[in-house]
Amino acid sequence: MNTQGKVLVTGASGFVGSAVAHKLVEAGFSVRALVREKGPYSNLADLDIEFNEGDLRDRASIDRAVAGVRYVFHVAADYRLWAPDPGEIYATNLEGTRNVMQAALRAGVERIVHTSSVATIALRSGEIADESTSLPENEAIGAYKRSKIAAERLVDSMVAEQGLPAVIVNPSTPIGPRDARPTPTGRIIVEAAKGRIPAFVDTGLNLVHVDDVANGHLAAMRSGKIGERYILGGENVLFSQMLKDIAGIVGRRAPWVRLPWRALVPVAFAAEAVARLTGREPFATLDGVYLARYRMFFASTKAERELSYRSRPYIEG
Repeated sequence: MNTQGKVLVTGASGFVGSAVAHKLVEAGFSVRALVREKGPYSNLADLDIEFNEGDLRDRASIDRAVAGVRYVFHVAADYRLWAPDPGEIYATNLEGTRNVMQAALRAGVERIVHTSSVATIALRSGEIADESTSLPENEAIGAYKRSKIAAERLVDSMVAEQGLPAVIVNPSTPIGPRDARPTPTGRIIVEAAKGRIPAFVDTGLNLVHVDDVANGHLAAMRSGKIGERYILGGENVLFSQMLKDIAGIVGRRAPWVRLPWRALVPVAFAAEAVARLTGREPFATLDGVYLARYRMFFASTKAERELSYRSRPYIEG
């Protein structure tokens, strides 16, 4: 018998959302999943949960989903580095967040965990970034980053001005099971495993097992401070090392040719041109190339200290 109350998870059929839903069920919560019509729901097939069809930009469906829940995990987002209409990414991530937060306020939800991203955090050359510095929206690369910054600031303002009971979490780059679509990082892993990435640029990522990110969400619900944000990360890994590790798993030779990031600009430009004709998402994007100029390294010290957050070695993901 559930004694912890009902929890709404938006984006529950997605990569991070399904991991959060699994952890909530394991912890004894009754879960309501906000999912899009016609699925797919394969990531949730083994869970005894309630499905509620809706759309982030449809206020009525959000109100129905929030009704009667104790906690809300707003995990849903349009996570693409390219789209035929970048405005769709921005509108979904900002207006969708506004609709969820307003509905939660009206419903008197006890606690909200808003899934943001390390995309909102400023990177300093040669340093490991933390929550202390925010990235201005006008300096962000691409619609996804800009939209996540705008959404996070919206949540901040609603906490300060309307008493929204929200905690913000900022996952780094999750990897691991149920990345069915896959995410942009998941595509890199698949292509590298197939030997289709012959060279690399001098960049780096903070890689974290998706189940650790999910555990961090639950810790934020229980122990996070209203209005605070927490990086949920793992290991800082050079891209060249990531490719070596993948090659080792599948028994291939790792690429050894290093390219300057500028060399990939014409490749990404051509890939996006083809994508505009076919409507299929390109593997290489201009936003992705421009992001590769930086080593995207982050510290989870605050979450470790205040939430007792822990992460396993990234290679397990």
